Amino acid sequence: MNIHHIIIIKGAGDLATGVAHKLFRSGFPIIMTEIKDPTCVRRNVSFANCIYEGKCEVEGIRAKKANNYEEVLEIISQNSIPVIIDKECNIKDYVRPLALVDAILAKTNTGTTRADAPLVIGLGPGLEAGTDVDIVIETNRGHNLGRLIFEGYAETDTGVPGEIGGYTLDRVLRTPAAGIIQSCKQLGESVKKGEVIALIGEVEVRAAIDGIIKGLIHNQSEVEKGMKIGDIDPRINIKTVNTISEKARCIAGGVLEAIMIYYTKENNFLK
Repeated sequence: MNIHHIIIIKGAGDLATGVAHKLFRSGFPIIMTEIKDPTCVRRNVSFANCIYEGKCEVEGIRAKKANNYEEVLEIISQNSIPVIIDKECNIKDYVRPLALVDAILAKTNTGTTRADAPLVIGLGPGLEAGTDVDIVIETNRGHNLGRLIFEGYAETDTGVPGEIGGYTLDRVLRTPAAGIIQSCKQLGESVKKGEVIALIGEVEVRAAIDGIIKGLIHNQSEVEKGMKIGDIDPRINIKTVNTISEKARCIAGGVLEAIMIYYTKENNFLK
């Protein structure tokens, strides 16, 4: 891998991981940044899990937690993806990345600017193409998923999860109270409607449908009321727990397309 073609990805949740996976397999060295206590739900397919576990693997690609810049470079040399706690993405000041991808999905701009890299890409709503970033990738399920936006914004978040197996809101687990979560089930477990999935103190979080636990926030995480902490897949297919989603793959394809378009047009790609 060419160290000069590094791509920085802000965020290491499941969609960011889908992007990292595709770009890494396409030959780009990747650096991912995260916060101290990631709240990723689909932990088995989120490189953010490195922050808790030290290392993880998603569909054959390995990632490791890095504690400093030297470890970042060492992990890259090991043909793996470094994930570093760096909320402000200060690593960009030490690396001259080929591109930077804002994959935080905060639905607002948390500090990304077009000056961060020669090409800056944003995922989803809250980032304006042509102002905050160079290109926005549509993340809303539907006809435009993965589409490149060169001016303006992605579609507004509807607040309604995409339909899977005929279910939308019922498949998502949200906290009825604030506190520390205690998991009663594990990722990949089959559950029945009404079963207790987790406790927030003494408050129960129950399944609204039958299915398999596809996502569940890290045990002992601090949560806020109404926060998404998991999701249930009614298809009861264990492969969906451990593999990148079709949504993440589509978005990742859009990011790769954006990189190829920009650098081919500029006639400086891979020089």
